Amino acid sequence: MADLLISNARVLTMLAPGETRPPVGGRRGSAMGTLGVMPSADVYVTGGVVERVVATGVDRARVARHVDAEGRVLMPGFVDCHTHACWAGSRIDEWERKLSGATYQEIMAAGGGIMSTVRAVREASEEELASGLADRLGIMHVFGTTTAEVKSGYGLTVGAEVKMLAAIESVRRSLGSILTVVPTALLGHAFEGDRAAFVEETVERTLPTIDAALGRIAVDAFCEQGAWTADDCERLLSAAVRRGHPVRIHADQFTSMGMVERAIGLGARSVDHLEASTPETLRAVAESETFGVGLPVCGFHLDGRYARLGEVVGQGGKVCIATNYNPGSAPSPSMPFAIALAVRHCGLTSAQAIVAATVNPACLLGFADRGYIAPGARADLILLRSTDERALAYEVGGVPVDEVFTESGNISR
Repeated sequence: MADLLISNARVLTMLAPGETRPPVGGRRGSAMGTLGVMPSADVYVTGGVVERVVATGVDRARVARHVDAEGRVLMPGFVDCHTHACWAGSRIDEWERKLSGATYQEIMAAGGGIMSTVRAVREASEEELASGLADRLGIMHVFGTTTAEVKSGYGLTVGAEVKMLAAIESVRRSLGSILTVVPTALLGHAFEGDRAAFVEETVERTLPTIDAALGRIAVDAFCEQGAWTADDCERLLSAAVRRGHPVRIHADQFTSMGMVERAIGLGARSVDHLEASTPETLRAVAESETFGVGLPVCGFHLDGRYARLGEVVGQGGKVCIATNYNPGSAPSPSMPFAIALAVRHCGLTSAQAIVAATVNPACLLGFADRGYIAPGARADLILLRSTDERALAYEVGGVPVDEVFTESGNISR
C-alpha cells in the first residue's frame, strides 16, 4: 500500500518524451521550455519516493492517504540555489538611507552593507544563528522551496566563518527530510583591514580550515568594486579547485570586471548575478558548461537592473533563478516572486522560469533525484492553487502553493 496518492493532478514531470530523468548537466537552450505536462495524472509516493505516475484512474490502488488535486498543478518543489539566509541583525535603517538616495556602494563604503551584517553575526551565538536560519527556511518552505543552498560569508574571520557553517550544518541536520539544506563557504565576500593581508589569510588559513572541517564544500566569492578584485577571486577559487572544491562566483552585479570569463575557465558551477554583463560575456556563459544564475529580487530591491537570462538561453545556454534571500539586497524568501520577476525582467518564458527554479538548480547543486517527477525521484512536491502553471509568473506577491509534500509529510497552508 502506497503512503500517498495525489490524484487528478495536472502534473509537470519536467521530462521530455522517452526520458526517465533530466540530463545530468541540466536543460539548456530550447530544451529549457520542457515541462513534460501530463494533463490528468495520479502520483503514488512510498517512503518519500515517487513510485508511479499514471493517467488518472488507470491504476487506482489502496493508499494510506489520498489527496484529490481537482485539476490543480502538481510540480517539483523549488530548488533555491543561491541564498544568504543565515544572518543576524537588521538592515532596515540602511534601506531607508537608500530610499533617500544613497547607493549600495556608498552604504558599503560608510561601513554598512555587508560589514553591518558581519558585525551582527560575530556578536551572535551559533544557536542564535541557527534559530534565525531555521525560521527563515520555514517561511521559504511555505512558498514551495524544498531544497535551499545557504552561504556563509558574514563572518570573514576563520572563527566566525566556522561558526556560521556550524549553524548551517546544525539546521541541515535538524530539518532532515523536511527541507534539504546545502551549505556553501562564501569565503571571499568582503574584506577588512589591509586587502592583500586579508586575502592571504583567507587563502592560506581560512580555506584550509574549512577544507579540513567540512570536506569538499562549494567555495564562493563576490567580485565587485569595494569587495574582492578579479585577481583576488581567481586566487581563492584556484586554490579551492586544487583542493577539490566546486567553485561558484558572484560577478557582474554592478560592474563588469572580467571575472565571469575567469570563473568559466576554472570550471565554475555557476556565475551568479550577471546584471552588468556585456553581450560578449553572456555569449561566453551560453557557450560554456557553467550555469548563469539570475537573482531578480536584487534588481527589484536595489536599482532596477536585471540579468538578461533570455539572451543566454537564446544562444543555447543554461540558467537558474534564485531568491538571493539576504538582509541587504534581496529581502524575500519567495521563489514564486523570483519567478514572476524573471519572466517580467530577465527575458524568460513562464516555462523556462519553472525549469530555472527546479530542474536546473537541482543539477547545479549536484542532485540527480529531484527537480522532476518520475518513478525513483525524491517526492519533494508542491500542489499549486491554480490549474495553470503560468499563474506562478502571472501572479505577484501571494503564496500560490496549497500544499508542500516531503518525505516527512506535508505542510498545509
